[in-house]
Amino acid sequence: MTITKQLAKMVIGLSYDQISEEVVDRTKYLALDYVGLSSRGNTFESSESILFTIAGLAKEGKSTVVGQGSLSIQPHYAALANGAAAHSLELDDVINDASLHPAVVVFPTAFAVGEELGKSGQEVITASVAGYEVMGQLGKALNPINIYARGFHPTGVVGAFAAVATAGKLMDLTEEQLVNAFGIAGSQAAASMEFLNTGSWTKRLHPGWAAHNGIIACELAKNGFTGPESILEGDKGFAQSYSSDFDPTKYSIGTYSNESNAILKTSIKPHACCRYKQGPLDIILNYVKENNIQAKDIKKIDIHLVKTAMPIVCHPEIEKRSPQSSVDAQFSMHFGAAVAVVYRNTLLEQYTDEITQEPEVREMMSKVFCHHDPELDKEFPQKWPARVIIETISERIEKEVEFPKGDPENPLTWEELIEKFNYVSKPIFNYNEQQQLVEAVRNLEKMSTINEISQLFKGGVNV
Repeated sequence: MTITKQLAKMVIGLSYDQISEEVVDRTKYLALDYVGLSSRGNTFESSESILFTIAGLAKEGKSTVVGQGSLSIQPHYAALANGAAAHSLELDDVINDASLHPAVVVFPTAFAVGEELGKSGQEVITASVAGYEVMGQLGKALNPINIYARGFHPTGVVGAFAAVATAGKLMDLTEEQLVNAFGIAGSQAAASMEFLNTGSWTKRLHPGWAAHNGIIACELAKNGFTGPESILEGDKGFAQSYSSDFDPTKYSIGTYSNESNAILKTSIKPHACCRYKQGPLDIILNYVKENNIQAKDIKKIDIHLVKTAMPIVCHPEIEKRSPQSSVDAQFSMHFGAAVAVVYRNTLLEQYTDEITQEPEVREMMSKVFCHHDPELDKEFPQKWPARVIIETISERIEKEVEFPKGDPENPLTWEELIEKFNYVSKPIFNYNEQQQLVEAVRNLEKMSTINEISQLFKGGVNV
């Protein structure tokens, strides 16, 4: 049996009754995070371009563009807009051992298709869990180190399969149709990392495009279009194209388990930047806040990271010390460390084009040095450790973090997540609207149709 068929059987066979209360609760937790991020992201300049383009292409539908008032369109376009928007803040969740961002593919797909078809909260939760499973299982089996080495972004290339699982589950595709949809999606998947060299917006598009492609693939398959069943393991297939180390036997592909569930292995970001920066920023922020350290007190900061992080947030060193845009800043470890010291914060207000040019930040970046430590690689990507050495005018401290804040082993509580949701969505939703959304998401499984909650997604843009 092909891997594609195994995945299709898992997705079709999954029922809400199989999902543990813990996984249901965590799914709602991650969904709330997504709603906040997509609402705020849809006000970003990059999202304005997408929304303007979609306005000329989309027809009226039942799927909501989050935070955009009465704008309801076809599901594949709503998923495109919301997925790209939610990824723009660099605050979205991560499956660490697959090094990809599931929420910004799965939930745009689940809510858009669920709204269009009038699906229940339980059906949307089940489809979302299926999407996370497919994304996590494939991401791990393909080995993210190899995907990055070939210049691709795992979220975009693996995300199309997760979107198929999510949309296909909600569309009640047959096993044959779902296999075809996976095959079709495999021919659409693409997500280049070249944005790192230019500061352009293309990374933000990756999850939205994956969601869009997955929905289109399901529609095509439903109408009889075929795709290769061997899309994953074939000698000209997906794995051959994107990875040199595909190992499906290692990760029980096609098998659902509450204990090893991808949902429970997903981390949340507290800092508005690349996940590879999160651990060092935990250390630096805690130190400067607890000891009242000022930028003038710092002589040098040495940051030790895993090998995969180096070309993403540390190299080329000259460019990383001189970011020209908010995108550059999101992927510069030097910038992250600098604003952590100067502003004692690492949120959206610090990751702007203007802050990249601040003289004090630029001076602080010159004191930051990044290094690869092979010892840290030993348990990557299951763990994303980091070590930081800070030299001040009066002392030298060295600290290591094994599980950054937001990891499943060091999670944000529901209260902390709600605080994050309120922060990112404040310009879009007023306090009462925020409270209603939190309550609705926390009771998602009780809804006979998710159109009840989608009315709350509309909000009003106040930015």
